[in-house]
Amino acid sequence: MPDTVIATTTSVSVGYDLLTPLLKLIFGSDGVFSSISLDVVMSFMQTLWGIFIILSYLISFLFLYLYIYASIHKSKLEEIQSERLRAQEHAFASANKGVSQSDRLYELHTHIDSDNPNDWKLALIEADIILDEVLKQKGYSGTSLGERLRSISPTTMASIDDAWQAHKVRNQIAHAGPGFVLTSKLARETIVQYEKVFKELGVV
Repeated sequence: MPDTVIATTTSVSVGYDLLTPLLKLIFGSDGVFSSISLDVVMSFMQTLWGIFIILSYLISFLFLYLYIYASIHKSKLEEIQSERLRAQEHAFASANKGVSQSDRLYELHTHIDSDNPNDWKLALIEADIILDEVLKQKGYSGTSLGERLRSISPTTMASIDDAWQAHKVRNQIAHAGPGFVLTSKLARETIVQYEKVFKELGVV
């Protein structure tokens, strides 16, 4: 027991001897910070903290503003793109009045075989228009192609899932705008889905 007490006392003594010179060096009368009081240091730290908080708020408001700005302009760009697609759809429908469906389907393949991704998108838009027209002719009700597709059950049209999948790709083109990347593979797969529906409906 005495040996233990002696060892502990020695440890404290060594620790004190090592720490004391360091404390004197920093806070002693001849220390590096001897001329700076603790109150001054605390006041300086509080000032820094206040500046940090203000900067944090300013940066947060800046990012919020940029987010709102980007969201608004993204919506405007999507609206412009949708208007362009609707104009293309209208122009296609007007230009193809009286044109046989076989000729229109041939034109789809001409666009799909192009090297231009915009032609692939146009081909899918055209196919969607043809599908909508055919369903109208068949007497399916609804104010849009989506509503007409919802009125069809798999028991009455086996290729209804293909129609939905193809129509969803067309909607991605319309709503995502330039941000939607349509690959040649997806474009061809989607045209095949449209063709399955056309075949069942007696178009091809």
